[in-house]
Amino acid sequence: MDLQEVADRIEINEVLARYARGVDTKDWELWETVFTPDAFLDFRAASSSPTSFGSRDDMGAWLRAGIGAMPMTQHYITNVEITLDGDTAEVLAMFFNPMILPGTSGLSYCGGFYRHQMVRTGEGWKSRKLVEENVWFEAAAGGPR
Repeated sequence: MDLQEVADRIEINEVLARYARGVDTKDWELWETVFTPDAFLDFRAASSSPTSFGSRDDMGAWLRAGIGAMPMTQHYITNVEITLDGDTAEVLAMFFNPMILPGTSGLSYCGGFYRHQMVRTGEGWKSRKLVEENVWFEAAAGGPR
């Protein structure tokens, strides 16, 4: 591994950390910095909503409405695999997300994979495509399933 590859891998991991912090602190301006302006995001695996995929701006509004209503979320992003190819990268990362859903008092949990297509830009690495693969979900007692 050369120095540039090491730097790229560190920066891509920082992008993933910014994603989690932006969502969990509901800092939507920070969250937007993770993505290119023309990014495509697909959250269909986590939602039956017909509006759970689309542009960065549309999905930002969708997350603000959904996650914005949750009293607590905390995204852990782990087991990051990065395949670099010049100024592009394929990223596969696991996530674990405890949360409190509106109307419940106990914790709900979900886990799965984030698949990012990233690109090096003048502002650093950014995601131009994100597909969330929800593998499992456990709702708090009395909460929605």
